Formats: sequence, structure tokens, C-alpha cells
Amino acid sequence: MNVTGIITEYNPFHLGHLHHLKECKKNTNCNGVICVMSGNFVQRGMPAIMDKWERAKIAVKNGVDLVVELPLIFSISSAETFAYGAVALLEKTKIVNNLYFGSEHGNVLDLNKIASVIIKEPIEYKNTLKKELAKGVPYHYARLTSLKNYFNDINLEEIISSSNNILGIEYLKALIRLNSPIKPYTLKRIGSNYNDENITSLYASATSIRKTLSFNDFDKIKKVLPKESYEEIINLKNTDYKFVYPEDIFPFLKYKILTEGENLSKLSQLKEGLDNKIKKEILNSNNLNEFILNIKSKRYTYTAISRALVSFFIGMENFSLDDIKNSSIEYIRPLAFNERGSKILKEIKNKESVKIITKLPKNIENSMLSLDLLGTKAYSILNKNISPMEDYLRSPIFIK
Repeated sequence: MNVTGIITEYNPFHLGHLHHLKECKKNTNCNGVICVMSGNFVQRGMPAIMDKWERAKIAVKNGVDLVVELPLIFSISSAETFAYGAVALLEKTKIVNNLYFGSEHGNVLDLNKIASVIIKEPIEYKNTLKKELAKGVPYHYARLTSLKNYFNDINLEEIISSSNNILGIEYLKALIRLNSPIKPYTLKRIGSNYNDENITSLYASATSIRKTLSFNDFDKIKKVLPKESYEEIINLKNTDYKFVYPEDIFPFLKYKILTEGENLSKLSQLKEGLDNKIKKEILNSNNLNEFILNIKSKRYTYTAISRALVSFFIGMENFSLDDIKNSSIEYIRPLAFNERGSKILKEIKNKESVKIITKLPKNIENSMLSLDLLGTKAYSILNKNISPMEDYLRSPIFIK
């Protein structure tokens, strides 16, 4: 089989995702698509609007063959760690031939050149980087200056400041680090920016769709969702399903900070007294957005703080997170698949390179997997339709 891997969140699956999927099949000439998808929490440090099983089911109904879960340790990490975990998982299957991702730039060769320089650090680049860091310049600014100097390209800043380009470069870095034979492709992104809050085009951002959903404006989202996505969302609405929004976390997070705030320092993301700032500002904040804005600074972005706070909400401070991130991925967990996806799973099984978990054992000894289960327990607090033990109760969904 010629199998293409894609890395997604589908929060929720919209027309832009459908376009990406159709182009993926056409441009890579594949006869199978495996999707690595974030579970119940996503990379920007917030809960997914729908649980991972619902989102996986919708993805397969729209044409993905197999959806597997990205372990939680990677799904709420920085772009670099998120990308590495997802690519490493695809590589671990030993059956993926291509990686297809969207980017604002749309030229995979240019992005690969940048990724290669960052990984290999040629002397000219490395010397500029050292000089900039010696001035006390933050690392990402030092890297930008070094890359601009190395390539002598005034457009470089625009390339590496766009969110999908950044993620694409991280995918390419991961392929280089893993010495992977997987061939990368990119599709030039169309439509709204990922963080646009209002629906202004047919290819609306997931952010704008979630915001519209929060106002219960189901008619407005109909034009920007594929038929299968819209119908599933309406079915959920009609069964009183609890769509989840970031603000839903706040009362639970506030209580935990007030009662267990001394444990914030266990999170490696919270350095330089940031834990004390969090404990102070929780007393002055009335909602999650206000809370994060009160904490953020030049050094700590809104998203980085969101990820740290959601990690604390889940209970990740009790794990050796750096050790887990650096450990090998030993399993894949299918969430949904079709007939072709079933064949892909059989091919993965025949390779014997990674364990396929469709039913959880009673005793979990793998810390990465333990975190995944903890994520579902935390999500169940926010979504009344999900049991704390849902991972044990649910089997992968087969779509005929």
C-alpha cells in the first residue's frame, strides 16, 4: 500500500480539512490515509470541543481511513514536541510512505532547507546564533536573525512567523532527526487564518467555528462544515451533548490552584517564579482568559501559559514529563477506522514494530499511556457524556 500520514486536531473537522484531505489523496497518489489526531486536549492548551471518539468518527465519515490518538504528552506540548511525537508515531508504524501537511508558504523545499539548517547548524549559522544569545536576545529571536543572516533572505521572517509554516518546519526537523524515509509534501493553506474569530469565508478557521458554536448558532456553521460534520454535530446537539469550551476549566482550575498551588512548581514549564505569579493572579481573575492575560509576558506567551495550566488541571505535575517525552512510543491506539483502515492496521500489526491497543489491560505500567487515561478522566469533568473510565468502556469505532 501507498500510505500517507496526516497530523491533525479536527477541532472540529471543517471544509478546510476536507480540502486538505482530498488534495492529500490526489497529490500523494495514496490508497490509504492514516491520521494522527490529538485526543481530548489540543496543542494550544485547551480541551477539544468534542471528545476524541466523536472527532475521529467524523474524520472517517469524511474520508480518513484510520485515526490514531496522539499521546497526551505530545498533544499539549510546544510545536517542536507536538510535531516530533506525531511524526515519530507515524514512523513507528513502518508503513507510512508520505507526510502531507498544510502551510502558508506552500513550498516544501524551502521549508526543508530551513529545517535542515536548524538541525545541522552550519558554522555560519551557529556563530551568529551564539553572538545573538550572548547579547541576551530570546532564543527564537536569535534563531530568526541567524537564519536571515545565513539565507540572506528578507522574506524569511514572514515564512517562520506563520503558524502552519512553523509547524511544518517542525515536522521536517522530526523527519531529519529520525532519519525517516517518509516523503514530505505540503499544501498551500487557503481561507481564514487559524486564529480568526469570525466566520468570513467558506474556509473558516476552527477558532471561528468554535466561537459560533458557543453562541448556539448552528445555522451559521452549516455553510463552513462538510455535510457529515454538520449532521454529526446536529445529532449531538439533539441528544443534549456537552460541547466543551476553554472557560469550562476555570472553576476547577481555580479550586486546584487555591488548594494545591504549592505543587505548581513541579511543572518544568513554570520557571522564574511563574508559579507564584499564577497563585497571585488567580485571586484577581474572574475567568480563564482574564487569568491568562494577567500572567502572560514577553517571555511567556498566552499559549505556553494555557498549556501549563491545562497540564496542572489534568494532574501532570505528578509525572516525570521530560522523561516521558524522551521515551520511545511503544503503542498506537486506534480511535476509528473504515475497511481500508482495517487493512492498514493489519499491515502495521504484521510489521511488529509497535503494539496496537484496542482494549486496555487492567494494569497499566506505561507512563505515557497512564497520562492518556488521566487526560480522559480530566475531560470527563468537563463533558458529562464522557465517563472517567471511557478509555476502558469504548472500543475503536468501525465505519462501514
